[in-house]
Amino acid sequence: MSSSDPDQQTRPSKDLGQILAELEKSSDGQSLPPVEKWDPDFCGDMELVIKRDGSWHYQGSPIGRQRLVKLFSTVLKKEDDKYFLVTPVEKLGIRVEDAPFLVIRIQVKESVEGPVISFEDNCDNQIILTKDNPIWVEYDSKTGEPSPYIMVRRNLHALIHRNVFYELVERAEERVIDDQKHLGVISAGEFFSLGTI
Repeated sequence: MSSSDPDQQTRPSKDLGQILAELEKSSDGQSLPPVEKWDPDFCGDMELVIKRDGSWHYQGSPIGRQRLVKLFSTVLKKEDDKYFLVTPVEKLGIRVEDAPFLVIRIQVKESVEGPVISFEDNCDNQIILTKDNPIWVEYDSKTGEPSPYIMVRRNLHALIHRNVFYELVERAEERVIDDQKHLGVISAGEFFSLGTI
């Protein structure tokens, strides 16, 4: 499909059901598809929005089938600040209000090296808080409200649900870094700042 065709730039040629069937054929059901190796032509934007609360909406209606959401989440790709669903033959633009994933659970395990914090998001991704999957907090410039995130894979991240963030804060300890007092948590031998105090 040519990316120079202006009609194809604005409307995709397939609906969700057709894309789902295509993905099921190319998926082994276990490993993540190698979307970083796929570079198909851009086929237009679809009316798909991932809301800040983690829900997926297609043509204004929420997608109720979690299996469908999980499958589509495996073919998410971010290029610059834009998000796409990618198959081996198509690339479809979607809109993400904040982050494509939402962390909904936290688990802390003790190891001989100390605590290891792991998270689970709304698409069943298991994320261990490490140097490769760090946490960071952005603060709203007007309200001061925190928005905590963690890297999930490649350049895709998850917003951490407020309740989970409160659990993290309860575990937090103080540490001085560059003459600034930070509140943070330790996981896999690393200290992760949740902000200065």
